[in-house]
Amino acid sequence: MGAGKSTVGKLLAKKLGRQFIDVDHVIEERCGVKIPLIFEMEGEAGFRKREAQALDHASSGNDIVLATGGGAVLLPDNRQLLSERGTVVYLHANPVELWHRTKGSDNRPLLKNGDARQILEELYALRDPLYREIANHIIETGKPSVNQLVHTLMMQLELSQ
Repeated sequence: MGAGKSTVGKLLAKKLGRQFIDVDHVIEERCGVKIPLIFEMEGEAGFRKREAQALDHASSGNDIVLATGGGAVLLPDNRQLLSERGTVVYLHANPVELWHRTKGSDNRPLLKNGDARQILEELYALRDPLYREIANHIIETGKPSVNQLVHTLMMQLELSQ
């Protein structure tokens, strides 16, 4: 959450001549409502079920760049699917950076009930090992610009082919 998956993904897709798909947008299109409302109506468990279905559908295509929601790695089936269907890039940012990037956002339902910085630290502790488990590439998102991140990522992808 806040690592830059959509921003970096869009630019990477453009440079690679591929279609960009954001799983969160797929969910919203399928449901006809924004993600915070899905969380409000169905809770996190309901959202994660919808997310798994959207991820399965979206990741079945070829020549795509896919941005998942931050919590997509929580379900073992999602991690397996991502590992089997593509090259997984973990855009790594520490919880303090994520807190600065997400401050003031109304579209982050997990951060609404409590101290956002503490919540981000807890989410990071849970999710970081799961991302590292499946990542083919880990990119530090701290200081570089989006263009620099994409350039670094493209070089790593080229070297791994």
